[in-house]
Amino acid sequence: MIHLLPVLLVGWLGISSALAGDIAFVTNQSSNDISVIDLDNGKTLKTIPVGGKPAAVAVGPYGARIYVVSPDSKTLSVIAHDTLSVTKRIKLDGGPFGVAVHPDGQRVYITDWYNARVFEVAPDTGQVLRIIKVGESPAGVAVTPDGSRVLSADRDSDQVSIIDTDSGERIAIVPVGERPFGVTIDSTGTRAYTADVGTNTVTVIDIANARAIGQVKVQERPYVVALTGGRGFVTNQYADTVSVFDLETLQPVGTIDVGEYPEGIINSTDGRRVYVANWFSNTLSVIDVQTLRVTAEYETGDGPRAFGAFLLAE
Repeated sequence: MIHLLPVLLVGWLGISSALAGDIAFVTNQSSNDISVIDLDNGKTLKTIPVGGKPAAVAVGPYGARIYVVSPDSKTLSVIAHDTLSVTKRIKLDGGPFGVAVHPDGQRVYITDWYNARVFEVAPDTGQVLRIIKVGESPAGVAVTPDGSRVLSADRDSDQVSIIDTDSGERIAIVPVGERPFGVTIDSTGTRAYTADVGTNTVTVIDIANARAIGQVKVQERPYVVALTGGRGFVTNQYADTVSVFDLETLQPVGTIDVGEYPEGIINSTDGRRVYVANWFSNTLSVIDVQTLRVTAEYETGDGPRAFGAFLLAE
């Protein structure tokens, strides 16, 4: 139902020579596993046990590896796309939470919720290359398409930290709304969008000039933003909805009812659909971008969160 009102990449999965198309890697926190879902038909292709209450996920370049953070076990699990199995578990200190992958595939960035920092990890060796100081309780993290910048949503500092990937130094701090959680960068690397839990807003950031340039009012407890078709799609945890706004004017377009407690969200490769992980409903909602209606609901494991770039794309 829509009320009109005011991240990830995919290819051959490797488990079948006939299989191609968008594939979702959905972290199921309560069942301690990953649902690998064929988004053409909603079928679960495999369930991968990881343990440690997995929450954040990121698909690496060309879909070669998938990275999953399990906060309870303090591990970064590396999953190979060809075998759909965990090939490595990298132990981290503190409170690892959000995850993003550099375009070169040689660096993975993980936020440390408890210690106000970001780990830069070499996935091949498991070595922590650098530890970068950011604001308090960093949650979401994203890398620009050119790999030059990393952005960390520092929830309890009400800010975004901008990090230079060459030097490993924080080069700017951008004040945003209260309690930013997810951070999403557009395909040009020009703008970033934070979901501000405390103010029920989305803040728009000009990355090059390190400043906020706009804000959009959404519904209660926004989690993260997806971008497609000239619009932003925002999961609202407490409202069980997705807010839609125009990226050019920043004006609201409408809201869409989805499952209970929506969290992770991402667009399809062709930009025609948006997928929403509903934590309490154990489903993945499929939204048609043109009609702004839910067209399907796919089953997941128990407690899907899918926080991050959870699509393997062709």
